[in-house]
Amino acid sequence: MGMTMTQKILAAHAGLKEVAAGQLIEAKLDLCLGNDITSPVAVNEFERCGACHVFDQSRVALVMDHFTPNKDIKAAEQVKRVRGFADKYGVENFFDVGRMGVEHALLPEQGLVGPGDCVIGADSHTCTYGALGAFSTGVGSTDLAAGMATGTAWFKVPSALKIVLTGKFTEYVSGKDVILDLIGRIGVDGALYRSLEFTGPGVKELSIDDRLCIANMAIEAGAKNGIFPVDEVTMAYVNGRFQREPQVFEADPDAVYDEVIEIDLSALRPTVAFPHLPENTRTIDECNGQVKIDQSVIGSCTNGRMEDMRAAAEILKGRKVARGVRCIVIPATQQIWTQCMHEGLFDIFVEAGAVVSTPTCGPCLGGHMGILAAGERAVSTTNRNFVGRMGHVESEVYLSNPYVAAASAVTGYISDPADLEKEGK
Repeated sequence: MGMTMTQKILAAHAGLKEVAAGQLIEAKLDLCLGNDITSPVAVNEFERCGACHVFDQSRVALVMDHFTPNKDIKAAEQVKRVRGFADKYGVENFFDVGRMGVEHALLPEQGLVGPGDCVIGADSHTCTYGALGAFSTGVGSTDLAAGMATGTAWFKVPSALKIVLTGKFTEYVSGKDVILDLIGRIGVDGALYRSLEFTGPGVKELSIDDRLCIANMAIEAGAKNGIFPVDEVTMAYVNGRFQREPQVFEADPDAVYDEVIEIDLSALRPTVAFPHLPENTRTIDECNGQVKIDQSVIGSCTNGRMEDMRAAAEILKGRKVARGVRCIVIPATQQIWTQCMHEGLFDIFVEAGAVVSTPTCGPCLGGHMGILAAGERAVSTTNRNFVGRMGHVESEVYLSNPYVAAASAVTGYISDPADLEKEGK
């Protein structure tokens, strides 16, 4: 029986000729990831079990991104604990203030993950790296501790959904709309513990930033991972960047899928997820101008990359943020931040009345730098809109792509960016 792309990667890392859905395996890891929230627990478990060294000092990455720069004493103590661990065990890839970035944008940028890898991270959006043809998935802090100590992890081999992409995007549509459309179709548990395997002629129309965004939100459909084939776009991105030799895996022609879903990129419209689940989606045509907002957040591990910054700047250039709206722009890494500065995007953002932050996850998880009060609404390019996700339990979060988030900041209502041009706003 043929194997999917994910199954082939897992088989290779388990030292097996083949694996099947539902099989329990132990696989070798190429990278273990933790952040400032999840790493302290992993560090405690690592030392409690008697481990005396990490399995490979170059294959553990600890990224201080959620509450940094430290927002309070507790956050400072957590980072201090992880910083001490990194120093003690010689962890090479420790990222803190001045060197840091939002983890799932930072690791691909730094070449720490790439094609054919098997990666775990104590953060649910570790599935992001499937955009590069890797198997990557989120785990608990205890599993991270074991991974850092042994370089291995156990998995139940997932079955898969095949997502066939065709066509090409129209104006103001991006990867965010692909994944929101899919989640809207299948629900937040529609791919539960299964692999989302993207394929089809439409894949070549997607940039790496689009793919990273789509894979990032695979978990919002309950998926174990999301993964894209390795093609010219992938190799152009990893060439001269990825620190190991790429390993390219392809699904067998007779691979078995639980279901095949087709998405025509040319038929997509900018899509918005209403509270309080990512599956509660509507096209911009169904909600245009109907939802008044108090805040717009453009950033995160989902949409804080360079293309996202340029998209927001395209809409905000020469315009002003509406009175009563707070627009927060967060480039996801120092490199992206610097590039925005050199391209003049910061001038556009600030002149429009937005504020630009240092790289942080801050507002996405209701941590800091963008907390909502009771009754407030935000449109955000982040990945979750659960009750209380960005602050008070009586606040609301609407998920969108950067074009919509920027246009909404200008009008004060969730808005179609195309309408700004039509109305000359």
